[in-house]
Amino acid sequence: MSDLLERLRGRGWRMTAQRRVVAEVLDGEHVHLTADEVHARAVAKLPEISRATVYNTLGELVTLGEVLEVATDKRAKRYDPNAHRPHHHLVCAQCGAIRDVHPTGNPLADLPDTERFGFTVSDVEVTYRGLCPNCASA
Repeated sequence: MSDLLERLRGRGWRMTAQRRVVAEVLDGEHVHLTADEVHARAVAKLPEISRATVYNTLGELVTLGEVLEVATDKRAKRYDPNAHRPHHHLVCAQCGAIRDVHPTGNPLADLPDTERFGFTVSDVEVTYRGLCPNCASA
């Protein structure tokens, strides 16, 4: 489970009612919501929250490094609160469901020196694609 709320409190982030609701909506495991989904869930908890406030709060959280902006395909960007534990994503090619995965090994080590073309590689993003159980059985 994500510890987003605890991390934000620890940073001394000013916790307005609107910011708290956005953080609560994002908190959890395997959370990869679009901004519109965050807004819809936030409105259910705090009806007066505006779309602009949600978008601005998401932008702040990304800038702080507390939430990752994930773009796994040509669909809308999604927001992932699992920003402090290295992980990859498993994406359903049909419905777009996303799960965090934590394979063992070091993907940086898997890139041979001959394929680095002189780059100093500092990060790697891996996206596994396939069909989720629901789509595979349909």
